[in-house]
Amino acid sequence: MLERIAAICLSLTLVMGTLAQDVEPQAASPLAARAVMTSDQVVQILDETVGWYRMLGIQQQSATQPSDLLILYANRQAADRVVALAFELARANTELLSSEAELQQAAAPEVESSPQALQRDERELEARKTRIQADIAATQRQLAAADTVERSELQAKAAELQSELDLVNAQRNLLNNMMELALETDANGSGVTALKERINAIAASIPAASGVMPELGAEADTPGSGTAALVTSEQVAARRVGIWDLGANVLRLQSKLSTIDDIDRQTEELQQTFTQIREMPEQRIKDLSARGDELGARTAASDTAEIKAARGEYDTIAWLFAQTSSILVPLTKAGVLLGQYRNNLDSWRDATRTQYRSALKMLAARLGMLLLLLGAVFGAGELWKRAVFNYVQETRRRHQLLLVRRFAIWVVALAIIGIAFATEASSFATFAGLLTAGVAVAMQSVLVSIVGYFFLIGKYGLRVGDRVQIGSVTGEVIDLGLVRLHLMELGPQHGPTGRVVALANSVVFQASGGVFKQIPGVSLVWRDVSLTLSADADYVAIKERLLAAAGRVLENYREDLERQARELQKTSAWSAAEKIEPQVQLKFSSDSIEATVRYPVPLQRAAEVEERMSRKLLDAVRERAAGSAQLTVQPT
Repeated sequence: MLERIAAICLSLTLVMGTLAQDVEPQAASPLAARAVMTSDQVVQILDETVGWYRMLGIQQQSATQPSDLLILYANRQAADRVVALAFELARANTELLSSEAELQQAAAPEVESSPQALQRDERELEARKTRIQADIAATQRQLAAADTVERSELQAKAAELQSELDLVNAQRNLLNNMMELALETDANGSGVTALKERINAIAASIPAASGVMPELGAEADTPGSGTAALVTSEQVAARRVGIWDLGANVLRLQSKLSTIDDIDRQTEELQQTFTQIREMPEQRIKDLSARGDELGARTAASDTAEIKAARGEYDTIAWLFAQTSSILVPLTKAGVLLGQYRNNLDSWRDATRTQYRSALKMLAARLGMLLLLLGAVFGAGELWKRAVFNYVQETRRRHQLLLVRRFAIWVVALAIIGIAFATEASSFATFAGLLTAGVAVAMQSVLVSIVGYFFLIGKYGLRVGDRVQIGSVTGEVIDLGLVRLHLMELGPQHGPTGRVVALANSVVFQASGGVFKQIPGVSLVWRDVSLTLSADADYVAIKERLLAAAGRVLENYREDLERQARELQKTSAWSAAEKIEPQVQLKFSSDSIEATVRYPVPLQRAAEVEERMSRKLLDAVRERAAGSAQLTVQPT
């Protein structure tokens, strides 16, 4: 048996040397080493395969369709097999590395501290121990049958042999410790051992690396349940046709296409790596086959030693052929599986690209419809504007209609945009209701002012230039906005004070904030002048003179007053019999007569008329009655 092992080792050394010479030109490639792969390359290949295998998690996150789950399930099966094959070829390559390390140790010159020398010493000590134990057993048998004189000599010999046996055991213990240290520091032996431990550690983190291929129906429940969940989500998504959802779907499909491309690129790189690795074992198989054919073509040897050498070489070639095949077969299977994997990715990419184009077309259609509706709304607004300018001549009414047009256009446009971007009509209605309630509470005063604006611009509403009285403020309207109005404050003499008063439009809803203004086209007010006369005055003549004096003062404003009187007759139920004429009313008492002159005044020239009126009335009284008259002017 020992002779056969020695012959195999010798033949293995010769064959490996021959193969090394044959493939020496290929040694420049990092994947074409004599043992197919080095330790570092084995670890690198396993890390690359495991990194590629972990891409299944990204695929699972991107699988959102039932068809995606079918592709994911097929890829998972293929990936499990590829990982198992990668670890299988790694372990086979490690066996070759281990054999090469043993051959290198056998061919290397022995050193006293080398593992080979220590093993030789251990064998010698073991043989010496066996011999001593046999001598001790023989001495004990002789001691049993010896007489008194020989017994003492045999006992001394047995004690000496026992001491020698103890020394041999002590030497063996020391030698074992030295062998452990030598094996730990041995580059070849420790490197292969570390590689095996590294492979086992990586395999422990990947269930698929156990070498047990999962059955096709082992995970049927998981895809089924996922498909049911996705069908429900797809049914929900089918009802969501808002632009926001469509845009998110387009971005998601674009991201899925990018993910598929990344996975396909990594799969292609791994496939190329396996293809490069496969070149070396294929060449070795050819070389081993050629070597076997060469041995078979030799003439039969007649010498027993030559027959033994040929038999040993055949055994070595068969062992190398089996080890190399255990690397080549997994590489070939992995290449086929990776090709199927990429075909599945191509199908997935084509289906996703079709979905992406469909989603992009739907998004474009929705955006086109939105733009068309907005164009129709703004086109209708432009027609409204032209109709107002063509058929409404009154500036104030035109301004009101244009304001309503602007408000209506933006409300309709925002509603269309909201509905277009909403995911579901019910969610939009809920959101709009909550938003409206929140805005109504937070902007209550602003909304009331906006509503008050439409009351202020009504038929008898305000416009720029009107003189109004709001509460205790009298002024001229200089600006009327959607939320507030501005007045130029007027003093007692109806002249501007230089101050601007800003009031919220909600003032129309306040109980104490009444708004007083002139009827459009009318700007007259009535004034009362009271004169106190003596009791014996000729009141008939004085009344006539007062009426005549007031009439002469108002003669210069007669045309303007008559025009405003006609406007009052058109607008109100004011009697036509009531003329815009001055009036005098007398009140008698025991010691005096009080005459009240009431006359109309154009608001713009009120100060001028009051001054002239008071002077003329005093002159008329003084010419007719002796004494002085007291005059008091009261506006009405």
